Amino acid sequence: MFQGTGSSVGKSVLVAGLARALTRRGFKVRPFKPQNMSNNAAVTADGGEIGRAQALQALACGVPNSVHMNPVLLKPQSETGAQIVVQGVVRGSARAKDYQDIKATLLPAVLQSFARLRAEADIVLVEGAGSASEINLRRNDIANMGFARAADVPVVLIGDIDRGGVIASLVGTQAVLDPADAAMILGFIVNRMRGDASLFADGMAAIAAKTGWAALGLVPFLPALRALPAEDAADLADATGARKPGAKLRIVVPWLPCIANFDDLDPLRGEPAVDLRIIPSGSPLPRDADLILLPGSKATIADLGSLRAEGWDIDIFAHVRAGGRVLGLCGGYQMLGLRIADPQGTEGPPGEVPGLGLLDIATVLSGDKRLDAVTGTLLGARFTGYEMHIGRTDGPGTASPLLRFADGRPDGAVSADRRVAGTYVHGLFGSDAARAAWLRSFSIAAAPRSHAAEVQTALDALADHLERHIDIERLLSLAR
Repeated sequence: MFQGTGSSVGKSVLVAGLARALTRRGFKVRPFKPQNMSNNAAVTADGGEIGRAQALQALACGVPNSVHMNPVLLKPQSETGAQIVVQGVVRGSARAKDYQDIKATLLPAVLQSFARLRAEADIVLVEGAGSASEINLRRNDIANMGFARAADVPVVLIGDIDRGGVIASLVGTQAVLDPADAAMILGFIVNRMRGDASLFADGMAAIAAKTGWAALGLVPFLPALRALPAEDAADLADATGARKPGAKLRIVVPWLPCIANFDDLDPLRGEPAVDLRIIPSGSPLPRDADLILLPGSKATIADLGSLRAEGWDIDIFAHVRAGGRVLGLCGGYQMLGLRIADPQGTEGPPGEVPGLGLLDIATVLSGDKRLDAVTGTLLGARFTGYEMHIGRTDGPGTASPLLRFADGRPDGAVSADRRVAGTYVHGLFGSDAARAAWLRSFSIAAAPRSHAAEVQTALDALADHLERHIDIERLLSLAR
Protein backbone atom coordinates (compact mmCIF):
# COMPACT_ATOMS: atom_id res chain seq x y z
CA MET A 1 0.00 0.00 0.00
CA PHE A 2 1.29 3.42 -1.01
CA GLN A 3 0.33 6.16 1.41
CA GLY A 4 1.42 9.78 1.32
CA THR A 5 2.58 12.46 3.69
CA GLY A 6 -0.11 14.63 2.10
CA SER A 7 -2.45 15.02 -0.84
CA SER A 8 -0.98 15.38 -4.34
CA VAL A 9 2.43 13.91 -3.48
CA GLY A 10 2.19 11.66 -6.55
CA LYS A 11 0.65 8.46 -5.17
CA SER A 12 -1.67 7.90 -8.13
CA VAL A 13 1.04 8.40 -10.72
CA LEU A 14 3.58 6.21 -8.93
CA VAL A 15 1.04 3.39 -8.63
CA ALA A 16 0.23 3.72 -12.35
CA GLY A 17 3.91 3.59 -13.27
CA LEU A 18 4.63 0.63 -11.02
CA ALA A 19 1.55 -1.13 -12.38
CA ARG A 20 2.90 -0.79 -15.91
CA ALA A 21 6.43 -1.82 -14.85
CA LEU A 22 5.27 -4.93 -13.00
CA THR A 23 2.83 -5.88 -15.76
CA ARG A 24 5.69 -5.72 -18.26
CA ARG A 25 7.61 -8.10 -15.99
CA GLY A 26 4.84 -10.65 -16.46
CA PHE A 27 2.89 -10.21 -13.23
CA LYS A 28 -0.90 -10.04 -13.07
CA VAL A 29 -1.36 -6.65 -11.41
CA ARG A 30 -4.48 -4.89 -10.14
CA PRO A 31 -4.84 -1.36 -8.72
CA PHE A 32 -6.96 -0.68 -5.66
CA LYS A 33 -7.95 2.45 -3.76
CA PRO A 34 -10.28 1.80 -0.82
CA GLN A 35 -11.64 5.35 -0.71
CA ASN A 36 -11.17 8.14 -3.21
CA MET A 37 -12.46 11.70 -3.17
CA SER A 38 -12.68 13.11 -6.67
CA ASN A 39 -15.15 14.51 -9.17
CA ASN A 40 -12.99 13.16 -11.98
CA ALA A 41 -14.59 9.78 -12.49
CA ALA A 42 -14.73 7.05 -15.12
CA VAL A 43 -17.47 4.66 -16.23
CA THR A 44 -16.39 1.07 -15.59
CA ALA A 45 -16.65 -2.00 -17.76
CA ASP A 46 -19.02 -3.50 -15.17
CA GLY A 47 -21.43 -0.57 -15.29
CA GLY A 48 -20.46 1.62 -12.36
CA GLU A 49 -18.05 4.48 -11.72
CA ILE A 50 -14.66 4.86 -10.07
CA GLY A 51 -12.03 7.55 -9.70
CA ARG A 52 -10.26 8.48 -12.94
CA ALA A 53 -6.88 7.61 -11.36
CA GLN A 54 -7.89 3.98 -10.85
CA ALA A 55 -9.14 3.81 -14.46
CA LEU A 56 -5.71 5.01 -15.58
CA GLN A 57 -4.03 2.45 -13.34
CA ALA A 58 -6.18 -0.31 -14.85
CA LEU A 59 -5.09 0.89 -18.28
CA ALA A 60 -1.49 0.64 -17.09
CA CYS A 61 -2.17 -2.98 -16.13
CA GLY A 62 -3.81 -3.69 -19.49
CA VAL A 63 -7.06 -4.89 -17.87
CA PRO A 64 -10.69 -3.64 -17.91
CA ASN A 65 -11.51 -1.30 -15.06
CA SER A 66 -13.93 -2.40 -12.36
CA VAL A 67 -15.95 -0.88 -9.53
CA HIS A 68 -13.92 -3.07 -7.17
CA MET A 69 -10.75 -1.10 -7.92
CA ASN A 70 -12.26 1.87 -6.04
CA PRO A 71 -15.14 0.61 -3.91
CA VAL A 72 -15.80 3.93 -2.14
CA LEU A 73 -15.84 7.11 -4.22
CA LEU A 74 -16.72 10.43 -2.63
CA LYS A 75 -17.81 13.13 -5.09
CA PRO A 76 -17.78 16.58 -3.46
CA GLN A 77 -20.97 18.61 -3.95
CA SER A 78 -20.03 21.45 -1.59
CA GLU A 79 -17.25 22.55 0.73
CA THR A 80 -18.56 20.24 3.46
CA GLY A 81 -20.54 17.47 1.73
CA ALA A 82 -20.19 14.75 -0.86
CA GLN A 83 -22.09 12.08 -2.75
CA ILE A 84 -21.14 8.56 -1.65
CA VAL A 85 -20.66 5.92 -4.37
CA VAL A 86 -20.17 2.35 -3.12
CA GLN A 87 -19.00 -0.35 -5.55
CA GLY A 88 -20.07 1.88 -8.42
CA VAL A 89 -23.57 2.73 -7.19
CA VAL A 90 -24.72 5.98 -5.53
CA ARG A 91 -25.47 5.21 -1.87
CA GLY A 92 -26.50 8.74 -0.86
CA SER A 93 -24.89 11.97 0.32
CA ALA A 94 -23.43 13.10 3.63
CA ARG A 95 -21.75 16.03 5.26
CA ALA A 96 -18.09 15.50 6.09
CA LYS A 97 -18.74 15.29 9.83
CA ASP A 98 -21.50 12.71 9.42
CA TYR A 99 -19.39 10.63 7.04
CA GLN A 100 -16.91 9.90 9.83
CA ASP A 101 -19.54 7.62 11.41
CA ILE A 102 -20.65 6.14 8.07
CA LYS A 103 -17.12 4.96 7.18
CA ALA A 104 -17.23 1.96 9.52
CA THR A 105 -20.29 0.59 7.73
CA LEU A 106 -18.41 0.68 4.40
CA LEU A 107 -15.39 -1.38 5.50
CA PRO A 108 -17.02 -4.76 4.68
CA ALA A 109 -17.63 -3.66 1.08
CA VAL A 110 -14.05 -2.38 0.84
CA LEU A 111 -12.59 -5.64 2.11
CA GLN A 112 -14.89 -7.65 -0.17
CA SER A 113 -13.67 -5.73 -3.23
CA PHE A 114 -10.04 -6.10 -2.15
CA ALA A 115 -10.48 -9.85 -1.71
CA ARG A 116 -11.88 -10.14 -5.25
CA LEU A 117 -8.88 -8.37 -6.74
CA ARG A 118 -6.40 -10.28 -4.62
CA ALA A 119 -7.90 -13.56 -5.81
CA GLU A 120 -7.32 -12.71 -9.48
CA ALA A 121 -3.88 -11.09 -9.24
CA ASP A 122 -0.27 -11.78 -8.35
CA ILE A 123 0.11 -8.27 -6.94
CA VAL A 124 -2.41 -5.66 -5.82
CA LEU A 125 -1.05 -2.11 -5.62
CA VAL A 126 -3.10 -0.21 -3.05
CA GLU A 127 -3.25 3.59 -3.03
CA GLY A 128 -4.03 5.52 0.11
CA ALA A 129 -5.85 8.86 0.26
CA GLY A 130 -4.72 12.25 1.51
CA SER A 131 -2.23 12.07 4.35
CA ALA A 132 -1.32 9.09 6.50
CA SER A 133 -0.71 11.46 9.41
CA GLU A 134 -4.29 12.75 9.69
CA ILE A 135 -4.74 11.18 13.09
CA ASN A 136 -7.81 13.37 13.62
CA LEU A 137 -9.54 11.19 10.99
CA ARG A 138 -8.15 7.86 12.19
CA ARG A 139 -11.35 6.66 13.89
CA ASN A 140 -13.19 4.29 11.53
CA ASP A 141 -10.59 4.98 8.82
CA ILE A 142 -10.89 2.93 5.63
CA ALA A 143 -8.55 4.96 3.40
CA ASN A 144 -5.12 4.65 5.01
CA MET A 145 -3.98 2.88 8.17
CA GLY A 146 -7.46 1.60 8.99
CA PHE A 147 -7.47 -0.36 5.76
CA ALA A 148 -3.81 -1.38 6.03
CA ARG A 149 -4.43 -2.87 9.49
CA ALA A 150 -7.72 -4.54 8.53
CA ALA A 151 -6.25 -6.13 5.39
CA ASP A 152 -2.74 -6.69 6.83
CA VAL A 153 -1.06 -4.81 3.98
CA PRO A 154 2.47 -3.41 4.37
CA VAL A 155 2.83 0.30 3.66
CA VAL A 156 5.30 2.40 1.69
CA LEU A 157 5.18 6.11 2.53
CA ILE A 158 5.63 8.72 -0.22
CA GLY A 159 6.90 12.26 0.33
CA ASP A 160 7.12 15.13 -2.16
CA ILE A 161 10.46 16.94 -2.03
CA ASP A 162 9.26 19.59 -4.49
CA ARG A 163 6.95 21.16 -1.91
CA GLY A 164 9.71 21.30 0.73
CA GLY A 165 10.08 19.86 4.21
CA VAL A 166 10.11 16.27 3.03
CA ILE A 167 12.43 15.02 5.81
CA ALA A 168 10.20 16.48 8.49
CA SER A 169 7.02 15.25 6.80
CA LEU A 170 8.26 11.66 6.52
CA VAL A 171 9.88 11.45 9.96
CA GLY A 172 7.02 13.44 11.48
CA THR A 173 4.47 10.99 10.14
CA GLN A 174 6.12 8.19 12.08
CA ALA A 175 6.18 10.40 15.18
CA VAL A 176 2.45 11.22 15.22
CA LEU A 177 1.10 7.80 14.26
CA ASP A 178 -0.05 5.24 16.77
CA PRO A 179 2.87 2.80 17.18
CA ALA A 180 0.84 -0.09 15.74
CA ASP A 181 0.02 2.00 12.67
CA ALA A 182 3.61 3.19 12.30
CA ALA A 183 4.78 -0.42 12.40
CA MET A 184 2.89 -1.06 9.13
CA ILE A 185 5.30 1.25 7.26
CA LEU A 186 8.29 -0.68 5.91
CA GLY A 187 9.76 1.70 3.35
CA PHE A 188 9.62 5.18 1.83
CA ILE A 189 9.95 6.92 -1.53
CA VAL A 190 10.82 10.56 -2.09
CA ASN A 191 9.12 11.90 -5.21
CA ARG A 192 9.59 14.83 -7.64
CA MET A 193 13.27 15.57 -7.14
CA ARG A 194 14.54 18.42 -9.30
CA GLY A 195 18.23 19.11 -9.92
CA ASP A 196 21.20 17.10 -8.70
CA ALA A 197 19.88 14.00 -6.93
CA SER A 198 23.24 13.44 -5.20
CA LEU A 199 22.53 16.50 -3.06
CA PHE A 200 19.79 14.57 -1.26
CA ALA A 201 21.72 11.36 -0.65
CA ASP A 202 22.36 12.40 2.94
CA GLY A 203 18.68 13.26 3.29
CA MET A 204 17.64 9.77 2.23
CA ALA A 205 20.11 8.27 4.68
CA ALA A 206 18.87 10.51 7.49
CA ILE A 207 15.24 9.50 6.94
CA ALA A 208 16.18 5.82 6.89
CA ALA A 209 18.25 6.19 10.06
CA LYS A 210 15.56 8.07 12.00
CA THR A 211 12.67 5.81 10.94
CA GLY A 212 14.21 2.41 10.35
CA TRP A 213 12.39 2.24 6.99
CA ALA A 214 13.90 0.98 3.77
CA ALA A 215 14.89 3.76 1.35
CA LEU A 216 13.23 2.53 -1.86
CA GLY A 217 13.96 5.41 -4.18
CA LEU A 218 14.44 9.08 -4.96
CA VAL A 219 12.31 9.75 -8.05
CA PRO A 220 13.20 12.74 -10.25
CA PHE A 221 10.48 14.95 -11.72
CA LEU A 222 9.34 13.62 -15.11
CA PRO A 223 7.90 16.16 -17.60
CA ALA A 224 6.27 13.37 -19.66
CA LEU A 225 3.67 12.99 -16.92
CA ARG A 226 1.81 16.01 -18.30
CA ALA A 227 0.35 13.65 -20.92
CA LEU A 228 -1.48 11.71 -18.20
CA PRO A 229 -4.93 12.81 -16.97
CA ALA A 230 -4.97 14.75 -13.71
CA GLU A 231 -7.07 13.45 -10.82
CA ASP A 232 -7.51 16.62 -8.77
CA ALA A 233 -8.74 20.02 -9.95
CA ALA A 234 -5.74 21.52 -8.15
CA ASP A 235 -3.56 19.83 -10.78
CA LEU A 236 -5.08 22.14 -13.41
CA ALA A 237 -3.19 25.12 -12.02
CA ASP A 238 -0.51 24.86 -14.70
CA ALA A 239 -3.18 25.65 -17.30
CA THR A 240 -3.80 29.12 -15.90
CA GLY A 241 -0.57 30.81 -17.04
CA ALA A 242 0.84 32.35 -20.20
CA ARG A 243 -0.49 31.74 -23.69
CA LYS A 244 0.90 28.92 -25.80
CA PRO A 245 3.25 30.29 -28.48
CA GLY A 246 2.01 29.84 -32.03
CA ALA A 247 -1.50 28.71 -31.06
CA LYS A 248 -4.27 29.69 -33.48
CA LEU A 249 -7.35 28.79 -31.41
CA ARG A 250 -7.91 30.13 -27.91
CA ILE A 251 -10.20 28.14 -25.63
CA VAL A 252 -11.00 29.37 -22.11
CA VAL A 253 -12.59 27.33 -19.33
CA PRO A 254 -14.02 28.96 -16.18
CA TRP A 255 -12.75 27.16 -13.09
CA LEU A 256 -15.94 26.12 -11.28
CA PRO A 257 -15.80 24.94 -7.65
CA CYS A 258 -17.33 21.53 -8.42
CA ILE A 259 -15.71 21.01 -11.83
CA ALA A 260 -15.98 17.36 -12.85
CA ASN A 261 -14.50 15.05 -15.49
CA PHE A 262 -12.05 17.75 -16.48
CA ASP A 263 -9.87 15.23 -18.32
CA ASP A 264 -12.25 16.09 -21.18
CA LEU A 265 -9.89 19.02 -21.69
CA ASP A 266 -6.65 17.04 -22.04
CA PRO A 267 -6.91 16.06 -25.73
CA LEU A 268 -7.63 19.66 -26.73
CA ARG A 269 -4.84 21.02 -24.55
CA GLY A 270 -2.43 18.64 -26.27
CA GLU A 271 -3.11 20.15 -29.70
CA PRO A 272 -0.22 22.42 -30.80
CA ALA A 273 -2.68 24.83 -32.46
CA VAL A 274 -4.86 25.14 -29.35
CA ASP A 275 -4.21 27.40 -26.38
CA LEU A 276 -6.49 26.15 -23.59
CA ARG A 277 -6.56 28.22 -20.44
CA ILE A 278 -8.30 27.60 -17.11
CA ILE A 279 -9.60 30.95 -15.84
CA PRO A 280 -9.39 31.18 -12.04
CA SER A 281 -11.81 32.90 -9.72
CA GLY A 282 -11.42 36.65 -9.69
CA SER A 283 -10.39 36.97 -13.34
CA PRO A 284 -12.67 37.89 -16.26
CA LEU A 285 -13.06 35.56 -19.20
CA PRO A 286 -10.68 36.88 -21.87
CA ARG A 287 -12.38 38.91 -24.59
CA ASP A 288 -10.19 37.45 -27.33
CA ALA A 289 -11.29 33.83 -26.72
CA ASP A 290 -12.52 31.87 -29.71
CA LEU A 291 -14.40 29.32 -27.61
CA ILE A 292 -15.70 29.36 -24.04
CA LEU A 293 -16.01 25.78 -22.81
CA LEU A 294 -18.26 25.11 -19.81
CA PRO A 295 -17.07 21.81 -18.26
CA GLY A 296 -18.88 19.14 -16.33
CA SER A 297 -20.03 19.85 -12.79
CA LYS A 298 -20.99 17.72 -9.78
CA ALA A 299 -23.34 20.47 -8.54
CA THR A 300 -24.73 22.22 -11.60
CA ILE A 301 -27.01 24.74 -9.88
CA ALA A 302 -24.36 25.67 -7.30
CA ASP A 303 -21.68 26.06 -9.97
CA LEU A 304 -24.02 28.15 -12.11
CA GLY A 305 -24.45 30.41 -9.09
CA SER A 306 -20.68 30.67 -8.75
CA LEU A 307 -20.38 31.49 -12.45
CA ARG A 308 -22.85 34.35 -12.02
CA ALA A 309 -21.16 35.56 -8.85
CA GLU A 310 -17.91 35.90 -10.82
CA GLY A 311 -19.68 37.92 -13.51
CA TRP A 312 -18.74 35.26 -16.06
CA ASP A 313 -22.33 35.13 -17.35
CA ILE A 314 -21.92 38.73 -18.54
CA ASP A 315 -18.62 37.79 -20.19
CA ILE A 316 -20.31 34.85 -21.94
CA PHE A 317 -23.17 36.99 -23.28
CA ALA A 318 -20.70 39.58 -24.58
CA HIS A 319 -18.61 36.81 -26.14
CA VAL A 320 -21.62 35.44 -28.05
CA ARG A 321 -22.76 38.89 -29.18
CA ALA A 322 -19.27 39.46 -30.60
CA GLY A 323 -19.50 36.26 -32.65
CA GLY A 324 -17.71 33.90 -30.27
CA ARG A 325 -18.71 30.31 -29.67
CA VAL A 326 -19.67 28.38 -26.52
CA LEU A 327 -19.63 24.63 -25.83
CA GLY A 328 -21.14 23.01 -22.75
CA LEU A 329 -20.26 19.48 -21.61
CA CYS A 330 -22.73 17.66 -19.35
CA GLY A 331 -23.30 20.08 -16.45
CA GLY A 332 -22.06 22.89 -18.68
CA TYR A 333 -24.67 21.83 -21.26
CA GLN A 334 -27.39 22.03 -18.62
CA MET A 335 -26.28 25.56 -17.67
CA LEU A 336 -26.78 26.80 -21.24
CA GLY A 337 -30.54 26.13 -21.15
CA LEU A 338 -33.51 28.18 -20.01
CA ARG A 339 -33.82 26.64 -16.56
CA ILE A 340 -32.53 23.88 -14.27
CA ALA A 341 -34.82 22.27 -11.72
CA ASP A 342 -33.78 20.00 -8.86
CA PRO A 343 -37.15 19.16 -7.27
CA GLN A 344 -35.83 16.35 -5.07
CA GLY A 345 -32.64 18.03 -3.92
CA THR A 346 -30.45 15.53 -5.82
CA GLU A 347 -27.40 17.83 -6.02
CA GLY A 348 -28.23 20.34 -3.29
CA PRO A 349 -31.24 22.15 -1.81
CA PRO A 350 -34.44 21.55 -3.85
CA GLY A 351 -35.31 24.38 -6.19
CA GLU A 352 -35.23 25.79 -9.69
CA VAL A 353 -33.03 28.47 -11.23
CA PRO A 354 -32.89 30.16 -14.63
CA GLY A 355 -30.12 28.98 -16.92
CA LEU A 356 -28.04 31.16 -19.20
CA GLY A 357 -30.76 30.98 -21.84
CA LEU A 358 -28.43 30.38 -24.78
CA LEU A 359 -30.10 27.10 -25.78
CA ASP A 360 -33.86 26.46 -25.96
CA ILE A 361 -33.75 23.55 -23.52
CA ALA A 362 -34.64 22.85 -19.89
CA THR A 363 -33.24 20.30 -17.43
CA VAL A 364 -34.80 18.43 -14.52
CA LEU A 365 -32.31 16.76 -12.16
CA SER A 366 -34.06 13.55 -11.15
CA GLY A 367 -34.05 9.83 -11.73
CA ASP A 368 -31.21 7.34 -11.68
CA LYS A 369 -27.70 8.26 -12.74
CA ARG A 370 -26.92 7.39 -16.34
CA LEU A 371 -23.60 5.53 -16.66
CA ASP A 372 -23.03 4.32 -20.20
CA ALA A 373 -20.20 3.90 -22.67
CA VAL A 374 -21.35 5.38 -25.98
CA THR A 375 -20.27 5.64 -29.60
CA GLY A 376 -21.57 7.79 -32.43
CA THR A 377 -20.74 10.58 -34.83
CA LEU A 378 -19.90 14.25 -34.35
CA LEU A 379 -19.84 16.37 -37.50
CA GLY A 380 -19.61 13.16 -39.50
CA ALA A 381 -16.67 11.79 -37.48
CA ARG A 382 -16.75 8.75 -35.21
CA PHE A 383 -16.32 9.10 -31.46
CA THR A 384 -16.32 6.95 -28.35
CA GLY A 385 -17.14 8.41 -24.96
CA TYR A 386 -19.40 7.98 -21.97
CA GLU A 387 -22.40 9.46 -20.24
CA MET A 388 -22.33 10.14 -16.50
CA HIS A 389 -25.17 12.33 -15.34
CA ILE A 390 -28.43 12.64 -13.45
CA GLY A 391 -31.32 14.40 -15.10
CA ARG A 392 -33.16 14.79 -18.35
CA THR A 393 -32.87 17.66 -20.80
CA ASP A 394 -35.68 18.46 -23.25
CA GLY A 395 -36.96 21.34 -25.33
CA PRO A 396 -37.20 22.64 -28.89
CA GLY A 397 -33.41 23.07 -29.00
CA THR A 398 -32.88 19.30 -28.96
CA ALA A 399 -34.42 19.13 -32.45
CA SER A 400 -31.02 20.36 -33.65
CA PRO A 401 -28.68 17.88 -31.90
CA LEU A 402 -24.92 18.23 -31.71
CA LEU A 403 -24.26 14.53 -32.30
CA ARG A 404 -25.90 11.15 -32.77
CA PHE A 405 -25.24 7.87 -31.03
CA ALA A 406 -24.62 4.69 -32.99
CA ASP A 407 -28.19 3.53 -32.28
CA GLY A 408 -29.56 6.67 -33.94
CA ARG A 409 -30.49 8.58 -30.78
CA PRO A 410 -29.67 12.31 -30.88
CA ASP A 411 -27.84 14.07 -28.08
CA GLY A 412 -27.27 17.70 -27.23
CA ALA A 413 -28.39 20.86 -28.93
CA VAL A 414 -27.03 23.55 -31.26
CA SER A 415 -28.38 27.10 -31.39
CA ALA A 416 -29.89 28.47 -34.60
CA ASP A 417 -26.85 30.69 -35.22
CA ARG A 418 -24.52 27.67 -34.61
CA ARG A 419 -22.53 29.60 -32.00
CA VAL A 420 -23.72 27.71 -28.91
CA ALA A 421 -23.78 23.94 -28.47
CA GLY A 422 -23.88 21.34 -25.74
CA THR A 423 -23.82 17.60 -25.15
CA TYR A 424 -23.95 15.09 -22.31
CA VAL A 425 -21.03 13.08 -23.73
CA HIS A 426 -17.73 13.02 -21.85
CA GLY A 427 -14.51 11.91 -23.50
CA LEU A 428 -15.68 13.25 -26.83
CA PHE A 429 -12.37 14.84 -27.82
CA GLY A 430 -10.34 11.81 -26.84
CA SER A 431 -11.43 10.39 -30.19
CA ASP A 432 -8.95 11.74 -32.72
CA ALA A 433 -11.40 11.92 -35.63
CA ALA A 434 -14.05 13.76 -33.61
CA ARG A 435 -11.48 16.20 -32.22
CA ALA A 436 -10.19 16.89 -35.74
CA ALA A 437 -13.73 17.47 -37.03
CA TRP A 438 -14.46 19.91 -34.21
CA LEU A 439 -11.25 21.84 -34.86
CA ARG A 440 -12.05 21.99 -38.58
CA SER A 441 -15.24 23.85 -37.69
CA PHE A 442 -12.87 26.64 -36.55
CA SER A 443 -10.76 26.26 -39.72
CA ILE A 444 -8.01 24.68 -37.62
CA ALA A 445 -6.15 21.56 -38.73
CA ALA A 446 -5.58 18.99 -35.98
CA ALA A 447 -2.08 17.67 -35.49
CA PRO A 448 -1.37 14.12 -36.76
CA ARG A 449 -1.48 12.57 -33.30
CA SER A 450 -3.24 9.90 -31.28
CA HIS A 451 -4.25 10.99 -27.80
CA ALA A 452 -4.65 7.38 -26.64
CA ALA A 453 -1.19 6.50 -27.94
CA GLU A 454 0.29 9.51 -26.13
CA VAL A 455 -1.14 8.25 -22.83
CA GLN A 456 0.29 4.79 -23.44
CA THR A 457 3.69 6.25 -24.34
CA ALA A 458 3.66 8.33 -21.16
CA LEU A 459 2.86 5.24 -19.07
CA ASP A 460 5.77 3.37 -20.66
CA ALA A 461 8.09 6.34 -20.06
CA LEU A 462 6.94 6.46 -16.44
CA ALA A 463 7.54 2.73 -15.98
CA ASP A 464 11.04 3.08 -17.46
CA HIS A 465 11.67 6.02 -15.13
CA LEU A 466 10.60 4.09 -12.03
CA GLU A 467 12.63 1.03 -13.04
CA ARG A 468 15.69 3.32 -12.95
CA HIS A 469 14.93 5.14 -9.72
CA ILE A 470 12.99 2.74 -7.47
CA ASP A 471 14.42 -0.48 -6.04
CA ILE A 472 11.58 -2.63 -7.34
CA GLU A 473 13.21 -5.89 -6.25
CA ARG A 474 13.37 -4.67 -2.68
CA LEU A 475 9.82 -3.32 -2.97
CA LEU A 476 8.62 -6.78 -4.03
CA SER A 477 10.47 -8.33 -1.10
CA LEU A 478 8.35 -6.22 1.29
CA ALA A 479 5.04 -7.38 -0.21
CA ARG A 480 2.93 -10.07 1.42
